[in-house]
Amino acid sequence: MAKKKSDHKSTKTAAHADGSRGIDIGIAAGDRRRIAEGLGHVLADAFTLYLKTHNFHWNISGPMFNSLHLMFETQYTEQWNALDDIAERMRALGYNAPGSYHEFIRLSSIREEPGQAAAPAWHDMVQQLVDGNEAVCRTARKVLKTADGAGDDPTVDLMTQRLQTHEKYAWMLRSLLE
Repeated sequence: MAKKKSDHKSTKTAAHADGSRGIDIGIAAGDRRRIAEGLGHVLADAFTLYLKTHNFHWNISGPMFNSLHLMFETQYTEQWNALDDIAERMRALGYNAPGSYHEFIRLSSIREEPGQAAAPAWHDMVQQLVDGNEAVCRTARKVLKTADGAGDDPTVDLMTQRLQTHEKYAWMLRSLLE
């Protein structure tokens, strides 16, 4: 008995048990889920670090004002643009990206800092950003391992890029404290 076109179409649009709609990109559904969950943590860490860097850009004062104001601006601008790449990779894997403060707080390994009420001294800001960049590296490294094991080269590439950037930022910031 031949399949009708409508039967084929309904099969294509039916959601699978993992919530996907027939995604077949050569990565097993369980691997895609684990990678996307890890990317959610990377996104939360990256967003929290972006927000902290921007906060410090706004609230820096003292003798290092000009150089740190400019450095923080360069870093938060790059970080902002990278957030989209991480979220879009999650979507390509078939999962929604977290997008609320509540979700980011729950998923992030980076602690938020007050802005308006109590801005830390410049060297404390720098140390917090070192710690934040290193946290993003640790989270990205976990996702890279998972993605590599699943043959997910685009995520491996994205995590490699993020590692290069955040390791460099941590090094540059650490050098200010020496």
